[in-house]
Amino acid sequence: MSGQRSVATGQVLRWIRVVAAVLVSGCALIGAVRLVVPATAGVDGEPAGVRGQLAFMRGALNEGAGDEAQQQFPEGYFFLHALYGLSWVELGMREPAGEPRDEALREAEWALGRLDSVAGRAAFSAELTPSYGVFYRGWTNWLRGGTLMLRPDGERDAAQVRRFAADSAALGAAFDGAESPYLTAYPGQAWPVDSTVAVASLRLHDTLLPARFTGTVERWLDGVRQRLDPRTGLLPHRVSPGTGAPVEVARGTSQSIIQRFLAEIDPAFAHEQYTLFRDRYVVTPLGLGPTTREYPEGMDGPADVDSGPLPLGVSLSATVVTLGAAQVAGDASLAEGIANYGELLGVPVSTPWTKRYAFGLIPIGDAFVAWSKTARPWVAEPGEPPPAHLSSWWRLPLLAVLLLLGAAPWLPALLRRYRRRAAGRE
Repeated sequence: MSGQRSVATGQVLRWIRVVAAVLVSGCALIGAVRLVVPATAGVDGEPAGVRGQLAFMRGALNEGAGDEAQQQFPEGYFFLHALYGLSWVELGMREPAGEPRDEALREAEWALGRLDSVAGRAAFSAELTPSYGVFYRGWTNWLRGGTLMLRPDGERDAAQVRRFAADSAALGAAFDGAESPYLTAYPGQAWPVDSTVAVASLRLHDTLLPARFTGTVERWLDGVRQRLDPRTGLLPHRVSPGTGAPVEVARGTSQSIIQRFLAEIDPAFAHEQYTLFRDRYVVTPLGLGPTTREYPEGMDGPADVDSGPLPLGVSLSATVVTLGAAQVAGDASLAEGIANYGELLGVPVSTPWTKRYAFGLIPIGDAFVAWSKTARPWVAEPGEPPPAHLSSWWRLPLLAVLLLLGAAPWLPALLRRYRRRAAGRE
C-alpha cells in the first residue's frame, strides 16, 4: 500500500514539474513575443492596446482613482485626468480628415471639465500670476486647444474659443511681465518644464487663432538660451523663481517632458536639445533595454516622488515619457525600443475590453504610457530625424536570456534521457 502511495506521489510531482515547466517556458515565449512585436505605430497610426488602456483608466477615474492619485503624487489628480484627455485628443487627430471624432472629443472635454473644477484647482494657488500658476494654466490651455483642434474651424464651441484666447492672453501677459522665462507653479517655486508646456500652448493658439504671441515666444527662447544648465547645456530642472537662474541640474523626469513640448516651440533648438538629452541620459544598463537616467551620466542624486526609485540611476517614469519625446522627435528606433522593453517588463494584463500595466495598481503609470504611445506633433512640422542612437541588435541579449529561461526547466529531463540512451549503446 505504501508503495502505491509512493508511485502516486511521484506521478503527481512529475505532473507538477511538467506544469511548472510549461508555465515558465510559456512566460518566456510571451516575453520574447512582446519584445519583438511592434508596440508603437508612429505619429499617424494607432498603437495597439491604447484604447483598452483608456477604457481601464476611465473606469478607474469613475471609481475615484484621481483622488487616490492625489494622495500619492503632488499633481496626481490633475495628471491622471490631463493625460487621459490628451491621449484621446491624439487618438482623435489620427482619424481621417472629415471622419467623426465624437468619442475622442467627448472624452477629452470630460477630462477638461474635471480639471476646470474645484477639485482640479485644489492643489494650486489663485494668488499666483497667472492665477493658479503656470503648471495648471499651461497644461489646461494645451488640452483646451487640443479639444478645439478636433473640430473644424466653423464648428468650434464659441465659449471654449473665448476661454482659450483669454487664458492664452493671461499666460502671454505673465511671460511678458516677468524677468525670468520661468513662471512659478507654486508660491516661490519654478520649474522650466511647466513654462515649456505653457509656451507650447501659445504656439498652439497662434496656429488655431490669429497670431499674437510671436514676440512673447521669441523673448522666451532668448531668455532660456541665456539660462541653460552649465553642466549639461539643457534646460535646468529647477530655477530661482525671480531670476530663472539654474539651481538644480537637468533631470530626466522633467527633460523627457520638455523634449516632448520644445519641438512645438522651436524645432531647430529642440533638435539640439533632444540630441544632448539623449546622449547624456538614455542608457542601456547591463547591456539590456533602453532606459532614461534621472541624472546625467557620471552623476547620481536622490530619488523623489516624481522620479520614483532609481535602480542603477534609472527612472522608470522618465523612461516612459522619453518614449513620447522620441516619437515626436522622429527617433523611431528609440521609441520602438522603449515601448518593447516596457511590454516585456511592465507586466501588461489584457482583457477583451481593457489593458493595464503593473496589474493596474498605479493608474497614473498607465496614463503616462498611453500619452507617450500616442505622441505626435500638434503645431510644428516634423523635422529631420536625429541619427539612430539605439543599436538594431539591442534585443539579442534579452532574447538569449529568455531562451535560456524557457529551456532551463526541460534541461534535466533531456540530460537524463541522453544519459539513458548513452548507457544503452554501451
